[in-house]
Amino acid sequence: MHDHAPAAGIRGAGNRRLLAISLSITATIMLVQVVGAILSGSLALLADAAHMFTDASALVIALVASIVAARPADDRRTFGYQRAEVLGALINAIILGALAIWVGVEGVLRLIHPAQAEVQGSLMLIVAIVGLIANAVSMWLLSSAQRTSINVRGAYLEVMGDLIGSAGVIIAAIIILLTGWVQADAIASLFIAVMIVPRVITLMREVVSVLFESAPDGTALPDIRTHILGYPGVRDVHDVHVWQLTRGAPVFTAHVVVDPQLLADGGHVSLLADLQACLAAHFDVEHSTFQIEPAGHSEHDDVLHD
Repeated sequence: MHDHAPAAGIRGAGNRRLLAISLSITATIMLVQVVGAILSGSLALLADAAHMFTDASALVIALVASIVAARPADDRRTFGYQRAEVLGALINAIILGALAIWVGVEGVLRLIHPAQAEVQGSLMLIVAIVGLIANAVSMWLLSSAQRTSINVRGAYLEVMGDLIGSAGVIIAAIIILLTGWVQADAIASLFIAVMIVPRVITLMREVVSVLFESAPDGTALPDIRTHILGYPGVRDVHDVHVWQLTRGAPVFTAHVVVDPQLLADGGHVSLLADLQACLAAHFDVEHSTFQIEPAGHSEHDDVLHD
């Protein structure tokens, strides 16, 4: 006895279109930043371009994962391919961690040997401003979809971080133009590296939570039990489980003990519909499964399982 309403996520064609648009913007600006970094000699700008490359990779992974996740369920994969989003997010986190290490090492080397740094602040500033605008547009495009998809959220966080990184590069460029202090470029690079770390931790924590089938954030099992026990004829609820296939796709199962008379009168049919509607309306759980049991059934199970 269950409900098979589709879960939200990046599986919709509209969200895939947004990912494709963001990818086009990101890839174009990345090429501009690479050329600008080479011409200006800016390590911070090159780090931001590398970060932009990671953003492009993340968007490619998210786009591919969304297509895979849209495949229907079959007899072997009864929940479909929604976990492909989680695997894509895991790859994003690994790439981000590697990027943070690379940028950090290069930034420290530039600080140790500042005499080797020749940075054209004006070109660095222009390219960084273009990158800032592009990232702002991409963030706006992904802002709605990232609330319901772990993979889009990964791409969104990367773009957000890149926007902040572009702002840091702009500040460094202005300092170089005004004072000639080229170490500002290396400091901006280190700023980008440090900024990436909490994003990696946040994304990895969410991936681990999904893979370990933890209850989604904001889901309070005591509140759900209270709602279920509030229905007439319900005596108890046990074997309660709630997890998520991916962000925005929670799954709920429970055994509900009811008065035998409720089963005899056929009232369990309307009770089931009410419980599923309750989970969907109050807890945003669209896929719920309930096993209705007469009073005394659970005690019988306990004896059999001892």
